[in-house]
Amino acid sequence: MITDKTIKEIHSGLKRRDYSCVEIIEETYKNIEKYDSEINSAITVLDKKSVLKKAKAIDAEHKVSDLLCGIPFVLKDAYVTRGIRTTCASNVLADYIPQYNATVYKKLNDLGAVLIGKMNQDAWGHGGSTENTDFAPTHNPWDLTRVAGGSSGGPAAALAGRMSVFAIGEDTGGSIRNPAAWCNITGLKVSYGRVSRYGSIAYASSFDTVGPMGKTAEDCAIILERIAGKDPYDATSSLNPVPTYTASLDKTLKGKKIALPKDLLGKGLDPEIKNAILEAAEKFNFLGVAVEEVSMPIFDYGLAVYYVIAPCETSSNLARYDGIRYGNDRSNFTEETMRRIMIGTYALSAGYYDAFYRKAQKARTLFIKAYQDILSKFDAILMPVNPTPPTVIGELIGDPLQNLLADFYTVTQNPVGVPSLAVPCGFTKNKLPIGMQLIGKMFTEEILLNIGHQYQLVTDWHKKKPEMIS
Repeated sequence: MITDKTIKEIHSGLKRRDYSCVEIIEETYKNIEKYDSEINSAITVLDKKSVLKKAKAIDAEHKVSDLLCGIPFVLKDAYVTRGIRTTCASNVLADYIPQYNATVYKKLNDLGAVLIGKMNQDAWGHGGSTENTDFAPTHNPWDLTRVAGGSSGGPAAALAGRMSVFAIGEDTGGSIRNPAAWCNITGLKVSYGRVSRYGSIAYASSFDTVGPMGKTAEDCAIILERIAGKDPYDATSSLNPVPTYTASLDKTLKGKKIALPKDLLGKGLDPEIKNAILEAAEKFNFLGVAVEEVSMPIFDYGLAVYYVIAPCETSSNLARYDGIRYGNDRSNFTEETMRRIMIGTYALSAGYYDAFYRKAQKARTLFIKAYQDILSKFDAILMPVNPTPPTVIGELIGDPLQNLLADFYTVTQNPVGVPSLAVPCGFTKNKLPIGMQLIGKMFTEEILLNIGHQYQLVTDWHKKKPEMIS
């Protein structure tokens, strides 16, 4: 398959005319038709004729100077796209057609990347399994009885199912990393402000990040170079210069130091995932990296802090969907979304604001200090992404507490704002993917991508694809 290749490999083939953009698009649609009736990764698939028209124009001009020109991609359905339905996986926006484009989509479209579809997710980003959706759950291509992760489960499953070459997800508390790990792809949660959030439907505005999902760290580096940067439409986007991320990929790892929090490898972590993380640490030692154990006991409070602040912000953000100005009646909110709205409204109410929200924000500051302390001594922190392998469909959505616990390892990075790269690092005995995450200082994505790329040069986990995808 052409779609088995990385972005750089596909670009090289296009330049040599080994195949055309039309052939790549045809292959993605063929895979959608063949597999998505079982996987259910897409909410809206763009009209094939109009997409092929763009592909034919690219072939006719033979202008593929940019690495992403002619490359098919998908968007999590949390990004507005002018004239294309945007639902955020909720019936509240079931018929919403935006009048403008998200900055991330505009940048990719201007480069000639070809949008294929808008993908399934947990409605409003509320969940870690893509079961909390009004468009039916997304199934994991590695085992159709299991979830793909969330909330960006649709994009992750689409990449694993070769229905796209890359994707744009959104990460508020693990929403890129969680499904990346469970679907055996690579996903990057960027530093807060690294990529414009303009046109991204908000979950928790101070946590939300826009980031790339691809087969490899190199793919993510290529995408990030093109979508990062200051945006006049987003006051929270950073003025920090955008590095040439791909230029750092081949740097040696000798002399690098990685922290391994021993507190996070104990109770509650699946033994097979623990072993995979420890084996990854050994591989880093082989690459010349010094891996040292550290302690992060504050992690025990991560879920409590996250699930006070995030619901508070979402209760405010979702107040605009009143069924009057736009959107359908708010009775269309799912049970999980209503639960989060009620928790947030309660925590912000008179008499409880100081007891819950203010204390959570103070604890957030302690998390910032804890990460700063460790990352002042290390280049990155290595830890699991998920406590368990992909769960059986119905297991998480039927147990709200378990649903929250699935985010245990991913909810503390967003309140702090630091970047985190999820990379495939093994499989269970039942052939289910395992992922690890590498966390760095603010705006050090190039270091994480370098570490991830060097790891992928000496491993082949990321090259494996589900048996159902032939």
